[in-house]
Formats: sequence, C-alpha cells, structure tokens
Amino acid sequence: MNHSIRHSGLQAMVIVASAAAITALLSATADAQQPDRSTFTVGTATAQRATTATGVIAVPAGSDSALAIPVAVIHGAHPGPVVAFVAGTHATEYSTIIAMQRLIPRIDPAKLAGTVIIVPAVNIPSFTSMTPIRNPVDGKTMVGGYPGDTAGTQSQRAMALLTSQVIAQADVVVDFHGGDLDEDVGAPFSAVVRGGRAKPDSEGLRMAMAFGLNHILIMDRSAEAPRTGGTLAGQALIRGKTVILVAAGRSGVVAPADLTTIVNGSLNMLGALKMLIRPAPHALHPLFLDGAGPRIAAERAGVWFASVAPNVMVKKGQQLGYTTDFLGQKTGAVLSPVDGLVVYIHGVPSMQRGVVLVEVLPVLPSVPEWRAPSAR
Repeated sequence: MNHSIRHSGLQAMVIVASAAAITALLSATADAQQPDRSTFTVGTATAQRATTATGVIAVPAGSDSALAIPVAVIHGAHPGPVVAFVAGTHATEYSTIIAMQRLIPRIDPAKLAGTVIIVPAVNIPSFTSMTPIRNPVDGKTMVGGYPGDTAGTQSQRAMALLTSQVIAQADVVVDFHGGDLDEDVGAPFSAVVRGGRAKPDSEGLRMAMAFGLNHILIMDRSAEAPRTGGTLAGQALIRGKTVILVAAGRSGVVAPADLTTIVNGSLNMLGALKMLIRPAPHALHPLFLDGAGPRIAAERAGVWFASVAPNVMVKKGQQLGYTTDFLGQKTGAVLSPVDGLVVYIHGVPSMQRGVVLVEVLPVLPSVPEWRAPSAR
C-alpha cells in the first residue's frame, strides 16, 4: 500500500424482488447526465445493453514490449452511473486482484442500472514475475506517473490508456490496494480522497461509508498541487470524479475473509448508487482516521523487527519496533510520533533505506471539513 478488528455484518444479503420492482427501481435510478448508450467500450471489450464483455486494453509496443491489460465491461439494462474498479497497480497485492475476478460474475447486467468497468490487474508483468511495486519491463511504478505518456515506456503508455479508456469514462473510481509481499495491512479499510469540491467529496464519503468497512481514512488533496494528478486516484480527483481507495491483505496471503469483504463491499457500494437492488449498510462503528498521519521510513539498510501488530492503538513515544545491522547489533528503536492506530507494518525483516516500516494514523473524532494540504 503505498491495517486485528474483523468486521461483522459484511456477509452477502439476498433480497427477492419481483421483476416489476426491479424494472421500476432501475428506471428510477437512470442518471440524466449519462447518455443512453446502446454499447459501452473499453479497449477491445464492447458490451451491449444487459451484457458483460471481456477483452483487453491493448498497450502497443514502443521502446519496449506491448502489454495486454484485462478488462471486463458490465453494461446494465438501463442507463446510470459508470463505476470503475481498478486493482493490481501494485500487482502482488493479491487479495484485491482475486476479489475483482470474483466480483465480475456476481454482477448481473440484466439487473444493473449503469455500467461497471473492472480492471482486475493492471501491472501484468509484475504479477507474473512476482515483482513487488515496479514493472520489471521498464523498472517504473504504475502508481506515480499519471496521466501517462503515449510515447513513453510500457508503464507510461499503459497509464495513458487507463486515463483515456477508464478514468475519463467513469463517474466513480475505486482504486484498490493492499498488503504487498512485504506489507501487512492489519484490517481492510476504505479511504475517501477529497479535493475540496463539495459534491464529489460528499459522494466519496458516502461511498466509503457504504462499502461497509469500519476503518475510514480521510485523505485530502489539492487539485492545484502539481503531484496530485500523478496517481490513479489523484488523476480521477482532478477530473472531478468521485474517488475512494480500498485496501486489504498482507504479505501475499489471499485470505477468504478479505475476498468476501471486498466483493461484498463493492456490491454494497453499487447498491448505495442504486445501480443494484441491494441494501447498502453503512459501517456499523466507523473509526475515522487522518490519512495525512505519519509514515516512518528506514534511515538505512538493515534488519527490521516489529514490536507491535497492525491494527492496534498506540501512544506517542511507544516502541513500534527496532532495527539491527546484519550481525544482529541493534541500530535503533522506532517510536510512535503520535497517538493513533497502526494501520500498516513492514511485514518482513529485509529493510532498505527509505522503505516505510510503519504507519500510524491519528483518530479523528468526526469527519472534518476539507483542509487544503500543503503542496505535495
């Protein structure tokens, strides 16, 4: 992600409704701003109304090899919002990738108002080679280079097409992340990414709540800051989209509970948008966290030992872990700079300079007004 409270009340809920009730609800939820498109295309996937189509976003060869990014387009029987679910930008964050595979057949296009775009895995070379964070083809990350470059390397060309094919066509963008091979996200969380615009910011909070997770991060960005548009979520934000981020998983483990949570949360969100007939319960006991809280990075290469588990409350000055050299001699203690929740722990002993060892986020008593952040 670049975190052990389990969430009850997230099991799938089944509702039996008459065909007439379904039709009435779908018709009532058609978004007047959305054209009544008989087909919807992303990459090579063109879906007719009330059908699901699969294909690829074909990144042509350039200075390096071509790339085919898998995509599913679920085009509802009636008009409505366009929601994009994107996972696998960090392609060894397996839980959300597998959850997106399982989500595709769970959405019945005949009962859907609007359109759902699902990109289960963006960075295919990273996934197949088990290379964390970066694309092994060009050594770049597919996280910080949006809106991409059609004349750049493979990662840059891929981000350019994701910008034009997915972000530009969506009303709501969900950016999925989680615990990479060296990371431990203790409990799944959602985050609303706010840019200071009332409507998308309030809708983002509503979607983060509807997802049903009890940990909700508030992440404020400035649409004017040069770096904001560099991430997938940030690029969607500066284009006026409703944006949330969802994270789950740890250290390459694909836990069934995480898969269920992500699939059900995605369906809950579609229910809240009235794209599906489905109750959309808000988080039962939401804990709001300051997404601008501190990340503690390693000062040098060496060996890391965590003293606390993720998803526990800590006090300012409490030891979170310690470091040693390669002979086992202690080189330092890592102390919490604030009171807050440990949402993330570096999950393996290997440590290089600059790697984030732990993230502690202060608890917010309520959702604050958008705060213009410093340029970042």
